[in-house]
Amino acid sequence: MHRNEELHSFLLNKAKVLTEEWYESLDKDNSTGVYASTNPEVIQTLKKQNYDFHLQLCKVFIEEETKFFHDFQHWILSIAQDEQHLRTPIHFTLREFFRVREQYLQFISEFVSTHEEEQKNEVIWMKMIMKAFDKVVLKFVEEHQKVSEQTLKAQQEMIQELSSPVIALDNNRALLPLVGDIDTGRAKFVLEHTLEQCSKLGVNHLYIDLSGVVIIDTMVAGQIFQLIRALNLIGVKTSLSGIRPEIAQTTVNLGLSFDKVSIKPTLAGALASDR
Repeated sequence: MHRNEELHSFLLNKAKVLTEEWYESLDKDNSTGVYASTNPEVIQTLKKQNYDFHLQLCKVFIEEETKFFHDFQHWILSIAQDEQHLRTPIHFTLREFFRVREQYLQFISEFVSTHEEEQKNEVIWMKMIMKAFDKVVLKFVEEHQKVSEQTLKAQQEMIQELSSPVIALDNNRALLPLVGDIDTGRAKFVLEHTLEQCSKLGVNHLYIDLSGVVIIDTMVAGQIFQLIRALNLIGVKTSLSGIRPEIAQTTVNLGLSFDKVSIKPTLAGALASDR
């Protein structure tokens, strides 16, 4: 039988030793992030995380497999979402998983050496450890990737919002200065964000300045035209300024009409004309 209370107790009693030996053997000169930290609080938390890992992993020898991996989820998620581990290159974290796995394989050999009657189970137990680590590591990588993608998405949304600000002026007027490259994704965000902000700020006249935009493709030009139409539908008058010749050519080629939109060469001229 692969389950063994005595082996579980043996490993459980070694948990603190495992943690201390692991931390002392860390190659802190060849690590970054959490493993190279000199902050006492970070080190203490790291050791506790490692110790909690041992407390859970030891149960592989006494619990049913489904329950064992189900209960491991909490620890995996806590590490995948941990700020210090998120700042640590994932290959360093994987390296530590593998080093801890070697600790377990050595301790199993040590246990079997003092329990000759269990020699027939040594290979089975080692396979159990390997399987447990494989599943835990795979799940950790999956959850780490999810958190990283969520963080990246939040950062991109913040960058988009900061790069497409609706700036309130006087008399219910506002300015939307567009700068840099505008791709389809950003154009879609500008459309949604601008409508929302104009409604929120009570804007009745929006100045869209394109002097900081060098290139706009046909799809993006169409999106800007849609923005102007949508603004008109919610009662917001629009003025355009800073349109470069190449952008003007794109709109002409598309057959877009800005007849009902006030267009000025410069933002200063657009603002001055409505005073």
